[in-house]
Amino acid sequence: MSAKTIIVTGASRGHVEPLQKLKEQYNKQVEVLNGDLADLSIGQKAVDLALKSFGRLDGMVLNHGVLGQVGKIAQADPEQWKHGFDIKAGLPALRETKGKLVFTSSGAAVSAYRGWGLYGATKAAMNHLALSLGEEEPDVTTISIRPGMVDTEMQRELREDHATTLEPQVHSKFTTVHKEGKLLKPEQPGHVMAKLVLDGPKELSGKFLS
Repeated sequence: MSAKTIIVTGASRGHVEPLQKLKEQYNKQVEVLNGDLADLSIGQKAVDLALKSFGRLDGMVLNHGVLGQVGKIAQADPEQWKHGFDIKAGLPALRETKGKLVFTSSGAAVSAYRGWGLYGATKAAMNHLALSLGEEEPDVTTISIRPGMVDTEMQRELREDHATTLEPQVHSKFTTVHKEGKLLKPEQPGHVMAKLVLDGPKELSGKFLS
């Protein structure tokens, strides 16, 4: 079985040291592309780098989680809605390999939280995008997954930076699960997502897995 080429977005946020170690350990098998997701050209750049370095693209894990502005929709900055990733840049290569596309979604996609309108709306749109791609792209398997509450930089931001902007009971929920050690380690959902992007069955295409 030939090696597969996978693009993973959002890997730099709080994970610079692990990335450096990964690059050192597997120098010829890993490429790192720095970029700002506000620049929609980064998607094409990532695909071009994968094809240039490895000759193919077998999957993409869209894992960039940006909480964005916490506050009511009426007070939101329109610029905050523009952060994304150019999915269509990878579709031609994924069609050729009958590849997989895995989105990191959230429970906020299906449940409303006061002040989370921007974040929840983008995750709900992501789920619908996966659903639509499942219908439109028969050669690409597209799956959206809710990873659960994971010990990430975003969780730290919620606890430490948004104590006054989140509703008290919501903030208490995040601080409590952290204190009680109930947050998942990143590698726990990571292993599941790796399995899906490598071998996700076609019958899951378009699904939101929770």
